[in-house]
Amino acid sequence: MKYREVSQKLTTLGCQERKRKTGGSHRKWYNPNTQQGTVVPDWGRRDLKLGTIRSVVRQLGINWQDFRDA
Repeated sequence: MKYREVSQKLTTLGCQERKRKTGGSHRKWYNPNTQQGTVVPDWGRRDLKLGTIRSVVRQLGINWQDFRDA
């Protein structure tokens, strides 16, 4: 799954991407419902590893099944 797909699902679930102050290949995300945040790698066209995606979902306090269904 590419970053674009992950970001669409996170947005659907109510998470917000924080504004970037500098460049880089990682983006900060925040879940206002759980008040938790994390960093998501943005590798462009390369797929993110499943373990990385699961870790992001867990750190944001989102149920894995809810993420998959979004």
